[in-house]
Amino acid sequence: MRSSFLTVAVAAGIAVGLVSGADAAARKKAPDREYFEVSRMAPLTDKPGDPVNGKKVLRTTGLCLSCHTAPIPEEPDHGDVAPDLAGVGSRLQPAEMRMRIVDPKVLFPDTIMPSFHKKEGLNRVAKAWEGKTILTAQEVEDVVAYLSTLK
Repeated sequence: MRSSFLTVAVAAGIAVGLVSGADAAARKKAPDREYFEVSRMAPLTDKPGDPVNGKKVLRTTGLCLSCHTAPIPEEPDHGDVAPDLAGVGSRLQPAEMRMRIVDPKVLFPDTIMPSFHKKEGLNRVAKAWEGKTILTAQEVEDVVAYLSTLK
């Protein structure tokens, strides 16, 4: 029963553009328990995310537009190697977005997307970044708040 639910979830994700073919294959490998944990990932801070700052972080510190396209016309260059972020707030719950930012390898072990809020278990980390996260906990919450507005 659980594997058939996962198969249906993957098929639905592909149908609405949530995951690419490579991501779908990785998702099939993800244990149901891990996906359940992702869907329940609690906020990292007590302070609600600020969508205005989240958009700024997405455009600057996070460098998200290097890979993703987003409905940000004032930003001239967008990547096209990752899913389009337009409408992501309608496709994913905040907890799911949060996990994809914090540690996307939980769902997609072969992804090239970095873990933005993880310090340990990383490979090939520059000395200057050892023991540090790319985004602070509040920045993660801010990005989640911004992405949640993209309906």
